[in-house]
Amino acid sequence: MAFKGGAMQQAKFSCKENQIEFLNNYKDYGFKDKSAMVRESLNLLREKLESQKLRESADLYAETYMEDSELKALTDSAAQGWPE
Repeated sequence: MAFKGGAMQQAKFSCKENQIEFLNNYKDYGFKDKSAMVRESLNLLREKLESQKLRESADLYAETYMEDSELKALTDSAAQGWPE
């Protein structure tokens, strides 16, 4: 997701010592600065959490489908005549 808006906002947060050591190596990972590394990390975390949420939702739908015989019958009748 692209950044929308004007200038970037600053945020203040605390890190553990091992996280600071990791951030201090930002150049080793190809980042221009610590902020770029943190922004990319947050983007990756957001993608991972959204993907996990989607997977959990799909699992819930699948579970509901497997337990609901009326829904199965409705789906089967709607799929009749469709190519396999």
